[in-house]
Amino acid sequence: MKKHLKFIIVLIISLLSLTGCTSGGKTTSISIIYGIAVAFSALILVGYIFLVKSRHSGFILLFSSILVVNIGYLLLALSDTLQNALWANRISYLGSVFLMPTMLISILNICQIKFRRWLPITLAAIGLFMFLVAASPGILDIYYKEVSLQIINGVAVLNKVYGPLHMLYLFYLLGYFGAMIGAVAYSIIKKKVSSTTHCIILIFAVFVNIGVWLMEQFIKLDIEILSVSYIISELFLLALHLIIQESERILSSASTDERSVSDKDANDGHSSEEFLELCDFFERALPSLTHTEKLIYDFYLEGKTTKEIMAELDITENTLKYHNKNIYSKLGVPSRKRLLEVARAIGSR
Repeated sequence: MKKHLKFIIVLIISLLSLTGCTSGGKTTSISIIYGIAVAFSALILVGYIFLVKSRHSGFILLFSSILVVNIGYLLLALSDTLQNALWANRISYLGSVFLMPTMLISILNICQIKFRRWLPITLAAIGLFMFLVAASPGILDIYYKEVSLQIINGVAVLNKVYGPLHMLYLFYLLGYFGAMIGAVAYSIIKKKVSSTTHCIILIFAVFVNIGVWLMEQFIKLDIEILSVSYIISELFLLALHLIIQESERILSSASTDERSVSDKDANDGHSSEEFLELCDFFERALPSLTHTEKLIYDFYLEGKTTKEIMAELDITENTLKYHNKNIYSKLGVPSRKRLLEVARAIGSR
């Protein structure tokens, strides 16, 4: 567990260092940055599949989507024709569109928010429609009115004039970001997330993508920083998932140990010499009970409640307490629970 978290921290620091790299003759090539992002994405996906014991399909889909996004960015940067660039753009949109529902489902699982089975199917159907719209450039002009390829410092860039349906993707992203924030807020209100730290990690994982996406809308950048922010977000979600998983394992183990100790103590108590002596004394003392005390004793063995015994004998609670005191004193037991334990032990002889 600790090794996994240390590895995740190292990856996050490494990825943050990539965001400082820019294109240019003496700086790191953008295509190399995308290549590193692809390698990181693949490493996380493979590591999760082979190193994490309790895997969730939602996380596998999330990590796969981020890998597809970064493959699309890399292929786009390396494209030499408009047709190749459009196909690469479709690949990146394929990952981006389906990344949103998988991230939302992952957050719902982390927040322990139950959802209907139809929700993932509905989200997948909406995502498929959004992908078909985003993949239309080169075929229809509904998403991009015009698109052309430009090579800048050896890196391919699409110059786009947005079409009438491009705003759909904006609403698509904002809708998911809103749903994620709502899920985290709900988990905080209902105290479904076990600690404040967990909530902070969840909020950061959501807002880092919102912030980067907004920055890219208003600031012209040479590189899609979302390719890195997606990986950072998945690392935070993975770290939180592992922390919660480990906490549940520890609680489960502690509960199992507690039950084992309890069972052991009970067994030891029934097989100990002291308990055997108590059983012998108890059995010898039974004839000393009065008629009323023997009736109450039999009622206890039948499982009758205090109110039922009071009704059967037509006595008050104080009277029953008086008889109980005499019964326990004569039989050498401190309580009704112990009386029943000894009585069962005697009966099983």
